[in-house]
Amino acid sequence: MKVKKIIARLTIFFIGLPAVAALVLFLPWRQNLVLNIVAVIASGIGALEFSSMLRKKNIRVTKIESFILGCLTPAAITLTISFPHLFPAWIITCFLMLGAGWSLMSGIFTCKSELENVLNRVIGRFALLIYPGFFVYWVIKMNIWGNSYIILLFLLITFACDSIAWFFGTLFGENNRGLIAVSPNKSIAGFIGGLLGSVIIAACAAFFFPGFFFTGHSIYSLPLLFPAILLGFLTGIAAMLGDLAESAIKRSCDFKDSGKLIFGRGGVLDSIDSIAAAAPVFYMLYYFLFANII
Repeated sequence: MKVKKIIARLTIFFIGLPAVAALVLFLPWRQNLVLNIVAVIASGIGALEFSSMLRKKNIRVTKIESFILGCLTPAAITLTISFPHLFPAWIITCFLMLGAGWSLMSGIFTCKSELENVLNRVIGRFALLIYPGFFVYWVIKMNIWGNSYIILLFLLITFACDSIAWFFGTLFGENNRGLIAVSPNKSIAGFIGGLLGSVIIAACAAFFFPGFFFTGHSIYSLPLLFPAILLGFLTGIAAMLGDLAESAIKRSCDFKDSGKLIFGRGGVLDSIDSIAAAAPVFYMLYYFLFANII
């Protein structure tokens, strides 16, 4: 099992990460339209996996509904970002209202024998509208700054947090696991390593790639380094909390993995849980620390 995990991590590092970076750097057309479409599809598949977990709690939402609800918000922001002349920003509100309206009112069409399950299904549809779709929405929204390096920086911070947390946990976590009940294999060493990884990536970006930021400070400017470290630290915390939140949901529903689509990782939701939770935190921090000062 440990060998399988190592192979999976190496595959992500040498294939997955370069593939995502290539989408960001070499296919920037229409504000990273290709990457945005990948994010929309991943969100829809993640919602499908989430709906499978909900069924364990007798919350049944059809697969078609689950996929559509998972795609709604990221699809709406993709249309407005990539085709702003055709799709004004207000369609995001329309898509959200469409999803929320269907989630609330679809119970009207329920047959008599299923009426007792209407509330569960309404709750399930609202959950699928929000998670992971509304969180993935913020990854795509980063394109409004017109700088693909910002998205690359975000992905590097979250990937580093996840991978280095696993590496530190494997090497130094033997005697400090079990701190959090929902994920007993997570260790204090892993948490520390993950945060160090995300902070180091952000700090290195501030020193060597100031073009990732909008500040205009010199490479060795302390005013750039300090907020960059804060960005990496808080984004790393959010990424860890996203991973733990999904672990709590899986444990509640007696699932080991959200699916089997990705080798060594389980499902799509297992692979985007950290990214989804960290995206709105990174976006807000980046906006207030860097983009908003222009």
